[in-house]
Amino acid sequence: LSLKFGDIGNLQGLAIRFLLTTNYYQLSVQNWFSLHRLQLLYNHSIQATFNATRIYAPASYSYHCEHVSSLQRYDALLVPSSANDLSKLWEVTFIDFQIQGFNIQEGHFAYAKDCASFFSPAILMGLVMSLILLLVLAYALHMLIHLKSLDRHYECKASPAYFGQIKDNDIGDEKEPLRSGGNESYELRNQQFCKIYI
Repeated sequence: LSLKFGDIGNLQGLAIRFLLTTNYYQLSVQNWFSLHRLQLLYNHSIQATFNATRIYAPASYSYHCEHVSSLQRYDALLVPSSANDLSKLWEVTFIDFQIQGFNIQEGHFAYAKDCASFFSPAILMGLVMSLILLLVLAYALHMLIHLKSLDRHYECKASPAYFGQIKDNDIGDEKEPLRSGGNESYELRNQQFCKIYI
């Protein structure tokens, strides 16, 4: 597949050539196409060649990717074929790249297989955080299940230090007169306090 741009400035006959291959895979029981190599041509000769990696799709589909580039910040799907040629001097980036080499109908792209990975760094980080939260929740449930209820035992004992509130109508029952030396004094008989054991 060749994209010809013609003469641009000092570049005569600028063209970008995509070398596509198709193979049949028994595991998926269908043909798949892959972008094998990308070549930059100008001045009527090949100036740079890049090997393509991970650019493939079923033959009845198209391939789509937000960035297909030779730069590392875009995952470098295009790799210079040799360190000795001029490919390392070029930086190639396609934005909103979509390609289909076979089974094209009515001049439109078929359903696209996207290059987004199922396990991108963001997805992996989300899975790790979910695992941590599940572990914290499991630990909290474990602690709640094994939490012992507090048993309260009440024990009431008599004590001379505690004096309950005495009502006026119960004064006759609660006190007993003591006579000594002409003075009248009283002794409380039903003094009680409660101890709570937890």
